[in-house]
Amino acid sequence: MNNAHFHLIVNHLPIVGILIGLLVLISGLLLNKSDIKLTAFGIFIFSAFASALAFFSGEGADEAIENISGISETLIHRHEELAEKFFIVTIILGLISLIALIAEVKSIKIAKFLVTLILIIAITNVVLAKYAGTSGGEIRHSEIRKSTNCISINNK
Repeated sequence: MNNAHFHLIVNHLPIVGILIGLLVLISGLLLNKSDIKLTAFGIFIFSAFASALAFFSGEGADEAIENISGISETLIHRHEELAEKFFIVTIILGLISLIALIAEVKSIKIAKFLVTLILIIAITNVVLAKYAGTSGGEIRHSEIRKSTNCISINNK
């Protein structure tokens, strides 16, 4: 398995994890069940770890594909920028979720505030996940690109 393959395997985990975590959190809030909210926090923490794997394997994936004909440097750069934003917000979400998990288990009053904060961050992060994921897919999948005005690394 090369770096590009590893990146392709792990990059889907935080994207799907954030969406599932958000849905679990919403159901925990609607049902007012602490156990379900704790599960959502765990999913967000897992997603933060998976996001780190995806983010730090990105450079190796870039090196593995940069010499392939038709690969756009512009698309790679756009993906890197969006992925960095997604990564930072996912790490923040994971850290706040860890704090909220501890606060919820110990019944600390700040837990209610943290749940609201996590909900807002998670909704924002789902949007960032969409853009980061789509921009990564556009690198190799021309059929999903909005524009074909991209400069290819290997065009002479």
